[in-house]
Amino acid sequence: MRTLKLVAVSAGLSSPSSTRLLADRLLQAARYRLAEQEYAVDVEVVELRDLAVDIAHHFVTGFPSGKLQEAIDTVTGADGVIAVTPVFTASYSGLFKSFFDLLDPTALTGVPVLIGATGGTARHSLVLDHALRPLFAYLRALTVPTAVYAASEDWGSGGDEYTEGLPARINRAGYEFADAVAARPAREADEDEVVPFERQLAGLRLD
Repeated sequence: MRTLKLVAVSAGLSSPSSTRLLADRLLQAARYRLAEQEYAVDVEVVELRDLAVDIAHHFVTGFPSGKLQEAIDTVTGADGVIAVTPVFTASYSGLFKSFFDLLDPTALTGVPVLIGATGGTARHSLVLDHALRPLFAYLRALTVPTAVYAASEDWGSGGDEYTEGLPARINRAGYEFADAVAARPAREADEDEVVPFERQLAGLRLD
């Protein structure tokens, strides 16, 4: 049985976080869909708030910490990525953008990505198409058609999980994402992988 690795990147700053909650719900929907198709699924969540200092240091020093490098490797090694950010000033958060700025521009080429965002009002929902889609288009990812925006009022609105409201949008997006992940050919290990120069230097650092 083929095992698929799904990774969610959450840029929520609070704990608990509606951004993390949305990421978890999307993961759950995708995992359920893949289980229906008899895939084994490994899931992992990367919490960017725990990496904020490491990300800032990387921009100054040019070297990732071990914890940050592990997170980067986790995301770039996934079969599918769920990326969720809170909306700040009508766009993704600076922390969210800073993390994806650290990825090699080709690292997510062809990887299915499901985008999501949270905010206080539904008026910011266009951030999905005006900010997040262009970002992942630049990274050459395969962004699934349905994206999910959750405003504060969406969490208490209820609705049937198949026909209306936030639960239905989560299920539709999660199923599309799962189908895209399942349809993508398995990655083959590249024995001749070229290690980026900055990573080689990082490996030579003395503690």
